[in-house]
Amino acid sequence: MKRTLSLVLCILLLSSSCKKNESKPLAETPSAADNPAFVDTATFFEVRLYAPGDYGSSNWRIPALLCLEDGSLLSVCDKRKYNESDLPEDIDLVASRSIDGGRTWSEPVTLAQGTGRKHGYGDAALVQCENGDIICAFAGGNGYFASSEVDPIRTYVCRSTDGGRTWGEPLEVTSQLWGSQATNSVCKNYRGCFFSSGNGLRLRRGNHAGRVMFAVPMLRNGENVSDNFVVYSDDNGHTWNVSFRAYKGGDEAKLMELTDGRLLLSTRQNGARGYNISTDGGERWGQQGRWNEMTTNACNGDMLRVMAIDQGDSIDLLLHSLPNSMQRENVSLFASRDEGASWQHVKTLFEGPSVYSSLTLMPNRCVGVLLEKNPDGACEIWFQQWPVRELLPE
Repeated sequence: MKRTLSLVLCILLLSSSCKKNESKPLAETPSAADNPAFVDTATFFEVRLYAPGDYGSSNWRIPALLCLEDGSLLSVCDKRKYNESDLPEDIDLVASRSIDGGRTWSEPVTLAQGTGRKHGYGDAALVQCENGDIICAFAGGNGYFASSEVDPIRTYVCRSTDGGRTWGEPLEVTSQLWGSQATNSVCKNYRGCFFSSGNGLRLRRGNHAGRVMFAVPMLRNGENVSDNFVVYSDDNGHTWNVSFRAYKGGDEAKLMELTDGRLLLSTRQNGARGYNISTDGGERWGQQGRWNEMTTNACNGDMLRVMAIDQGDSIDLLLHSLPNSMQRENVSLFASRDEGASWQHVKTLFEGPSVYSSLTLMPNRCVGVLLEKNPDGACEIWFQQWPVRELLPE
């Protein structure tokens, strides 16, 4: 009980060490000196996985990080060999594993290898299915805004049955999701989509427990405007369905299961972050809104559940990573204690140029972060461990 309480209190102080967005500690929160029973030997550390020039690549972008059920960590990112640009550039997807909490990482395994312009792959998203399989969903081929049914940006899913050590062949699912053959008739009016990189979601509550899902932006015919949909599977990723529209004018998005069984979607906007709620497992969505307290650059980020009352914790706690700036810099953690109704506490992860990020909860109850930094221009990938003890005030 003491360990759980201390864990709650220290994570809630995410904002106390943020230089630009300080907020007062909760009145009931004691200092570290008042918690002699709190024992935590973990420390903050960070490790660079990929630097410009490593393995012959000029840039590394678009991180995805997942803690597997056996406690190992799996990372996937873009090996942008010749420049930092998106598809249709020649890009490889590479995976790496850690079995020591992120301190050391395996040599990269090529999950999907690019073979030239319009023949590359990128923007990976990860989820572990109920049967233990890992699904990596990603894009390939043409660029997003140049996509058409004749020359599309393509969508793929790839499966690992051994914890990310090896991967099967990518399976293209493009025609199921949008265009003239789309299973959802609404999606026949769109000309491209891609999976929002980082984490997918597996539901653990209610009638749809076991469902795996990814949020996607989908590009309207005749416009350079996107809407969000949710791609979901009820058979461990073997067949896929598409929801009704989740957010009009959305972009890269993330999903979170709330403790009452609802689903929360957070979507990239320039300014106040967008959101919506589903009450039926992600198939239909309600009235979209904006979080004014989370006003940031138009950028991808990630959401992570750290604590849940229905799982024995004393509070609910969600984290959301995004640049805390109208520029692509100062990637931070925003914290919510009310299931995403508001985001009031902020902790800076990196002060300086930084872009995409992915989050996972580790077995030691530390937060694992895979972060894209570019302090010197070229993009590199770092892993960070944030133990709760580091968040306690002196």
